[in-house]
Amino acid sequence: METVMTHNPIAAELEALGIKETNSGVSTGTRWLTGSGKTVESYSPVDGKLIATCTSASREEYEELMQQATEAFKIWRMMPAPKRGEIVRQVGDELRKYKEPLGKLVSYEMGKSLQEGMGEVQEMIDICDFAVGLSRQLYGLSMHSERPLHRMYEQWHPLGVVGIISAFNFPVAVWSWNAAIAWVCGDVCIWKPSSKVPLSAIACQQIISRVFERNNIPEGVSCLMVSHSAIGEEMAKDKRVPLISITGSTRVGKRIGGIVGERLGRVIQELGGNNAIIVSEHADIDMVVRGAVFGAVGTAGQRCTSTRRLIVHESVYDAVKDKMTRAYAQLKIGDPLDQHNHVGPLIDTGAVKDYLAAIEKVKEEGGRFAVEGGVLEGEGYESGCYVKPCIAEVENHYQIVQDETFAPILYLIRYKTIEEAIELQNGVPQGLSSAIMTGNLQEAERFLSHAGSDCGIANVNIGTSGAEIGGAFGGEKETGGGRESGSDSWKAYMRRQTNTINYSTELPLAQGIKFDL
Repeated sequence: METVMTHNPIAAELEALGIKETNSGVSTGTRWLTGSGKTVESYSPVDGKLIATCTSASREEYEELMQQATEAFKIWRMMPAPKRGEIVRQVGDELRKYKEPLGKLVSYEMGKSLQEGMGEVQEMIDICDFAVGLSRQLYGLSMHSERPLHRMYEQWHPLGVVGIISAFNFPVAVWSWNAAIAWVCGDVCIWKPSSKVPLSAIACQQIISRVFERNNIPEGVSCLMVSHSAIGEEMAKDKRVPLISITGSTRVGKRIGGIVGERLGRVIQELGGNNAIIVSEHADIDMVVRGAVFGAVGTAGQRCTSTRRLIVHESVYDAVKDKMTRAYAQLKIGDPLDQHNHVGPLIDTGAVKDYLAAIEKVKEEGGRFAVEGGVLEGEGYESGCYVKPCIAEVENHYQIVQDETFAPILYLIRYKTIEEAIELQNGVPQGLSSAIMTGNLQEAERFLSHAGSDCGIANVNIGTSGAEIGGAFGGEKETGGGRESGSDSWKAYMRRQTNTINYSTELPLAQGIKFDL
C-alpha cells in the first residue's frame, strides 16, 4: 500500500492533499479505519502508471460506518440549519484553498483535461455557496383550514443517512452536489466513490476533515467508503439508509433501484444519456461547431451530457459535416495535463474495447464514417487508453445509436421538418440533455413546448454538455427521473409533514362530518 511518488507528475499535489504512502479508503469523518476489504489500485489512464493503492471497506467496516452515521444523525439534525450551512461555507472555503492540487489530481486520475478538473472543483465550491443560502430557505407552507380556529401548515424534516454512489467520470463534483445539500437539510452521508478513482475521494475527505475537526463535528456526518460493488449493494438493501443517490449506467441504476424499491426506499438516479443537438437551417453554423465539438469530445465523450447525436436539417447537412470534419482534424489528443491538448484518454482499456465494438457495430448496421476512429499508439500513448474522436453518418433507429457508448463517437442524422427532428431527438430510451441551434423563435419555442424535447434538460443555442448548479440536474425515461443540485431538488433529501393545530375549545371534523356521543 504505497503511493508511487517516483517521477509522478502530481507528486507535489498528492503531498499537499495528504495522500501518503499508506492510504485508507474508509473514514467516519476525521477518523480513518484500516479497511479489511480488497485492495483497490488506482492507475492513471494518462500514462498507465499506478498512482497508489488503498484499503477498502468490508461488511464489518460498512457496519461500523453505518452505526457511526446513525448516531451522528441524532446530533446533526438538531443543529439549526443556518449553523449547518456555516459548516458547508467553511468546506467551500477549504476547497478554494486546494482547488489547484485537487483539480490536478482529478485530471490525472480520471483523464479529463486540466481545465475540466479545475472546473469540477469549482462546481464543488459553487454548490457549497448555493447550499449556504439554502440553509436559510428550507421553506414550508401554511394553508387555511376549513375548520374554525385551526392552523394548518407543512414542514420538512431531514431523512437520515443518505447513501451516495458516484461514477468515475465526475470523481468529486456529483458527490458534492448531494452532500452539500444533504448536510444543510440535516442529513448525514455515506459516500461510495467509483473504485476507478478512489484517490480523488480520499483527498476530498482529507479536505473536509479539517473543517469538521475545527468545528467539533461528530464522527459520522460525512463517511467515506471505498469499496467494491457488493458493499454498495449492501447499502442499497439497508433499511437504515432511506435515500440512495446513484450516478452511473442505466444497467447499474436498474439493479440498485430495484433493490432499494423492494424495501420501499427512495432513490435519486442520474443514469445514461443519449443527447442530441438539433441543427436548424436557421442556425449559426460556427456556433454549432463550437458547441458540438466540445459536447462530443470533452472528457473524451465520457460525460452523461456528452453530445452523442447531431440531428441536422438536410439543407445544411453537408455544410455542417464539412465544418465538423475540419474541426476534428485540428483536435490535439494527448496528456490532459498539457493544456494545449483538447482530448485526453478514456478511463481504461475496457472502455477502449467498448469504443471499438461500437465502431464495428456502426459498420455492421450500415453506417459510414466521415471521420475515422481508432486507437492511438506510440510515444505518449503507452497507456493504451487514447482513441480518435470519430463521426459516423447513421440512422436514428440503429441499435448502436439507441445505446449509449461512453466514448467520443458522434452520430450525424438528417431531418426534413422540425416535427421530424423532435421525434428523432425523443426517439431513444434515454432522456437527459438536449439542445436546438436555431435563430427561429417559433422553432425554439416548439422545442421547449409540451410537444418538444422529452429530456430533463433542453437548451437553445448552447450545447448539451455542461450545467450550472443553480438548476436542477437530471433526466427522464431511462436516465432515471431524479434531480440533484439546484432549484428545489433539496426536497428529495427531506420528508414532508403536514401539521394541523386546533386552538379552539371544540373538536370539529373535516368535511362537516358529525360524530356525537
